[in-house]
Amino acid sequence: MYKVLVADDEHNIRNILDFSLHAEGFQVVSALNGEDAFKLAVESSPHLIILDVMMPGQGGVETCRALKADKRTASVPVILLTALARPRDKSEGLEAGADAYITKPFSPQKVIEVVQELLGVTSD
Repeated sequence: MYKVLVADDEHNIRNILDFSLHAEGFQVVSALNGEDAFKLAVESSPHLIILDVMMPGQGGVETCRALKADKRTASVPVILLTALARPRDKSEGLEAGADAYITKPFSPQKVIEVVQELLGVTSD
């Protein structure tokens, strides 16, 4: 079973992602901010990480940079999920090492498709 770490300070977003990912057979662990997401990534070894860009404290872009710079988490795919839709926001996220950039509002099915693509799995 693949483990996905979801970091978002919005309760409803975490619930939607948790429900959608569980329905597709993924195990989900959650964090409320970037600092906790980094610690949890090191401790729980997720197969993929979804980060909100705008969180209190360390945001998703900074957390992505830290994850990609750490040898323990550098190879873990990261999806940035954000309301920031300007081209330069997307460029900044991808330059930080994100493997995908999804804007809010989002389709849970789109997130599932990107997760499956990055992990190389198909739905049954």
